[in-house]
Amino acid sequence: MTTLTIYHDDNLAVLAALPAASVDLIYVDPPFNTGKTQRMAQVRATRDPQGERVGFAGQRYAIERGPTLAYADQFDDFLGFIQPRLEQARRVLRPTGSIFVHLDYREVHYVKVLLDEIFGRASFLNEIIWAYDFGGRSKRRWSAKHDSLLWYAVDPKRYTFNFDEMDRIPYMAPGLVGPKKAARGKTPTDVWWHTIVPTSGKERTGYPTQKPLGVLRRVLKVHTNPGDVVLDFFAGSGTTGEAAAELGRDCILVDCNPEAIDVMRRRLERFDPTLDVVDSLREG
Repeated sequence: MTTLTIYHDDNLAVLAALPAASVDLIYVDPPFNTGKTQRMAQVRATRDPQGERVGFAGQRYAIERGPTLAYADQFDDFLGFIQPRLEQARRVLRPTGSIFVHLDYREVHYVKVLLDEIFGRASFLNEIIWAYDFGGRSKRRWSAKHDSLLWYAVDPKRYTFNFDEMDRIPYMAPGLVGPKKAARGKTPTDVWWHTIVPTSGKERTGYPTQKPLGVLRRVLKVHTNPGDVVLDFFAGSGTTGEAAAELGRDCILVDCNPEAIDVMRRRLERFDPTLDVVDSLREG
């Protein structure tokens, strides 16, 4: 049976208490060090002929606004904060394991150098660009519309990569490849076009910086096998946990923000796998 475990604690303490070589894949989406407080108001839309919002095909919706979730995203020494956590991440990965570190332009280049030191430059396999087209546009510079996922394998010659599990995408010019190839689609490259989580979609939890399930499903399908153990120690809204549960992977989720814990508990309670919410691994 698939197990989801949520730890409400400092992730460094939890990482230090996990056994060495016990995790198959780590995905983390740490704070981006934007210098701001990230906020997101929870919103629920229900069909209502008198509602104030008009959606697809003219359907009207009433909007119910819930509490605002927030966390501070500012560090005087971001590398000093992330380094011991990445060092522990390397320790808990199995010899065939991989880590994906999800960042944006502010810190990704500095963290890349740090990961080279921790894992070795030969262990760096890809920088995946997640590109999206949503939100405001700058009039003073090229608008930033992508994040980076840095992929490192513990052993660059022995890691999980299930090529046949890739979701195929449409050809941009299907008429040039013939009907058979067009129907099958092509495999993605290291640039992934995927929308953000829609503000009024069913997937939205209201947690700021929530990442889309489609991105996590792709990572887990290709880089893990059923029954593998996945770890996300900046778990936030629990997207990694939902993707893991859907795909039959065990998952460990860690966050110190009580609002994140509440969101994950509500989001993941519908799954049959055991959900153990504990205050600290160290208390066991």
